[in-house]
Amino acid sequence: MKIRKLLSLLLALTMLLSVAGVASAETAVTDLPRNETLYFGGQQWGTVNSWNPVGTNQNNAMGTTTNPSGSRTIMFETLYMYNLLDGSMVPLLADGDPVWAEDQTSVTVTLNDAAIWSDGTDVTSADVVRTWEISLQLNNTAGANYSPFIESIEAVDDLTFTINLTTNEAGQPVNPLKVEDFLVATFVAQAAWLDTLEERNNGDTVAMLNDEALDAPYTGPYGPYLSNDQLVAFVRNDNYWGQDESMWGSLPVPKYIAHTIYADNAQTEVAFRQGEIDVGQIFVPNVQDLWEEEGLPVSGYMLEEPYGICLTMPTAWYNLNNPILQDATLRKAIAIAVDYDAIIENAITNQSPTFEEVPRSCMNPTEVEQALYDHEAVADLQWTGNDIEGAIAMLEEAGYVDVDGDGYRETPDGEKITLTAVCPNGWTDWQAAIELVAAAGQNIGIEITTLYPESSTYSTVYSNPNQTEYDIFMQSPDGAGPSQPWGRIRQFMSSDFVGLENNFSGNYGQYSNERIDEILALIPITTDEEELTALYTEAVEIYLTEVPSFSLMYRPQFFHFVNESVWTNFPYQDDGTNIPPTDCTDGYGIAALYNLQLVEG
Repeated sequence: MKIRKLLSLLLALTMLLSVAGVASAETAVTDLPRNETLYFGGQQWGTVNSWNPVGTNQNNAMGTTTNPSGSRTIMFETLYMYNLLDGSMVPLLADGDPVWAEDQTSVTVTLNDAAIWSDGTDVTSADVVRTWEISLQLNNTAGANYSPFIESIEAVDDLTFTINLTTNEAGQPVNPLKVEDFLVATFVAQAAWLDTLEERNNGDTVAMLNDEALDAPYTGPYGPYLSNDQLVAFVRNDNYWGQDESMWGSLPVPKYIAHTIYADNAQTEVAFRQGEIDVGQIFVPNVQDLWEEEGLPVSGYMLEEPYGICLTMPTAWYNLNNPILQDATLRKAIAIAVDYDAIIENAITNQSPTFEEVPRSCMNPTEVEQALYDHEAVADLQWTGNDIEGAIAMLEEAGYVDVDGDGYRETPDGEKITLTAVCPNGWTDWQAAIELVAAAGQNIGIEITTLYPESSTYSTVYSNPNQTEYDIFMQSPDGAGPSQPWGRIRQFMSSDFVGLENNFSGNYGQYSNERIDEILALIPITTDEEELTALYTEAVEIYLTEVPSFSLMYRPQFFHFVNESVWTNFPYQDDGTNIPPTDCTDGYGIAALYNLQLVEG
């Protein structure tokens, strides 16, 4: 152990010299050996702002991206890695599973005693505690997201700490699921460096959040190597603690991780086709043509439709500020009339299962989530779409008729129905979907006009709880993570978001249902599987009956396409590795870096 730490100290000196010039294009070496470099595309847009593990606005996609579906841990690391394939939390900095108190009011975690920082010092409970304390002080992403659910974090000893959960008046934990999100999503930063960060910025929170943090120690397998307006690259730490037998047992295969900064998705796709990118997080229309017709060494996680795992579902939300849309009959009539097969074919070129293959609910298509509700109990409420006759019959029975003969129906009290369907301009797949929503209205005698404002305008309008400009508009709920699908149901229907200014979190249409709020409070503290299934099933039943919104397609949270011109042995479906298609970097997906092989010849 002492020899390893000495070597790490020597490496740290070398890395500091490298990091000192990381932002300087003039002093950096740009000719990375192709047979030692794994190139990515579709994630980094623009020059990196900082390497700050507790900051904001880093614009450092490869280095500082955090997410409950699996944070990107090539540089900074989390306590656990989420695996979306089976919903498991795999220890990373942690040693073994989290240990929950019987009443779920606290959880205790032990750190791996092999874990060290890039400066050779041990990772300790003090680092975890200090990271949490400064997150609260800065109100950064971790502080803002998890402070309602975590009361405190206390060190038990150098390697053990306890998270005390926030409890309600009855002494029950508010939400253990969100604490699990914290365990897989939040980077641990070094306590000593955080003290330095605070001192050099005189405690100014804005300055601390925006600090470039070129000197920040890290625990991950790669550190900063090069950053300019054309490229960002990381170099492997050959004394990375993870090669210990208690963790990976070896180093990741590529010496360098690099991401060329392209102008747009089209330019990125060209580079991917040419083999300049090994792992592409890009949407490629009719991607199968690349290998079936063009014969390129390109593939997805699956070789057949939908080619990847869909984790989220772009959704059309009804604005219930419009009194006309407060009638669930009208909402459902429009929803069942939409041709979803046409949306899936045209908007996402069949890179989504259909709603016949995966019947609609609040769950994504993964086996983990699909197993959480009773499918038979809600089968009569589900719809696959393009049911024009059924929609017309619903409207006729409810009194929606064409009073003035203009081809469009009025409400039962004679009010003219004029709706808008909206998404951002230039989002071509969403625009194709919204056009088909409007077409469904035309087919059933409901006037729906499409609008395509610029994204900057769109975001300011739909996030306003009092807006009346958009009647039907698109947004995507969250994908995978320990707190899903509870979190997605909350996004669809929770009253927590009603009236919330600058609402980018959920329930954008202002739906309210007391029973849903009760269900959302019960799910996180329910451990009995039958009771949990009943709660999820009831939530799905309410959603499909009330239709406050309706999903238009399933969609990958990660587009994971690989070009095997240089590297091979990427993860594939049913290959026996259980490594998810998360671009070889996110959550347990980073395990892919240890299996890669160079293409022979």
